[in-house]
Amino acid sequence: MLTGTLGWELTVMRGPDSLWVKVGNPEGPSPESDLAEQLWSLLEQHFVYRLVLDLSEIESLDRKLLGHLLALQRRIRHHVGLMRLCGLSLANQRLVDSYGLNDRFPRYDDLEQAVMGSWPRNPR
Repeated sequence: MLTGTLGWELTVMRGPDSLWVKVGNPEGPSPESDLAEQLWSLLEQHFVYRLVLDLSEIESLDRKLLGHLLALQRRIRHHVGLMRLCGLSLANQRLVDSYGLNDRFPRYDDLEQAVMGSWPRNPR
């Protein structure tokens, strides 16, 4: 687990050609740091531009955090990568929908679904 220097708690796992990051609620007041910058730095350190972002521990998204995620998504797309979100609460899903960002953020229930994307699972 990594903890961002200015408050974000990040649990990072490396997958094949991607990073899986679980974002924890920051300790104390809203962190001063830009979450997008911290995540971008991680992507560059690992030389990957595919990100699955687990937001299940984020109680409440706000406009500022959504702006950070949009900025990060633009940078990732510029490098021909992709970003997927998983674990959004119903309230956070509604907030994303209210800003008309449904098509910008592919959303999945959990990490496994986000990693698999829209591919059907093969029975074993």
